[in-house]
Amino acid sequence: MLGEIDHRRRGLLGAVAMALATAPLASSGPAEAQPTAARPADAPAASTPFGPLKQIDAGVLNIGYVDAGPADGRPVLLLHGWPYDIHSFVEVTPLLVATGCRVIVPYLRGYGTTRFLSGATARNGQQAVLAVDVIALMDALGIGKATLAGFDWGARTADIVASLWPERSGPLSP
Repeated sequence: MLGEIDHRRRGLLGAVAMALATAPLASSGPAEAQPTAARPADAPAASTPFGPLKQIDAGVLNIGYVDAGPADGRPVLLLHGWPYDIHSFVEVTPLLVATGCRVIVPYLRGYGTTRFLSGATARNGQQAVLAVDVIALMDALGIGKATLAGFDWGARTADIVASLWPERSGPLSP
C-alpha cells in the first residue's frame, strides 16, 4: 500500500541517523573540569580597562569581576551577553561611577576568569542558573539589593532575578 507509513522502519531510520550524528561526540572523550581561577592573595590582580580584576568564590563558581566606584555607592550589576564579555561595559561603567554608583561587572560562567570550584559540578548555561549565579555573587559581596542591567543573556538573567527575587533588584534611587 502506497499511502501507508511503516512506523517501525521510520523509527529504525531515525535511530540510525541519531547514532551517526552523535558518534563524533561520543568519541571525543569526557569533558575536563576547568582549573580554578583562584590565585594567591599576594599575586597581582589582572588588569582591565576598568582597573584591576577581582575574584571571589560565589556559589559553585570563582567569579572574575570588576568593582568600580565607591564601596558605599548604589550597587549596579552589569551583565554581558553572548558571545561578549565584561568589556562591553567599558564605556558605560565610568559614567555610572561618576554618578556615585558602585558598578560590578562579572564574567558570567564560561567567560574570562570565572571558573567552577569543583570538577564535579554539572555544567549548565540555562538562564535560571545564571540568575542563581548573580544572587550568589550578590551574597558573596554583601549586596542586598542592586540595579541589574544587561543585554542578550545578561538581560534575560536580570529579568529572571527581578522575577524570582524582586526584593534583590530595583531601580537606581538617590
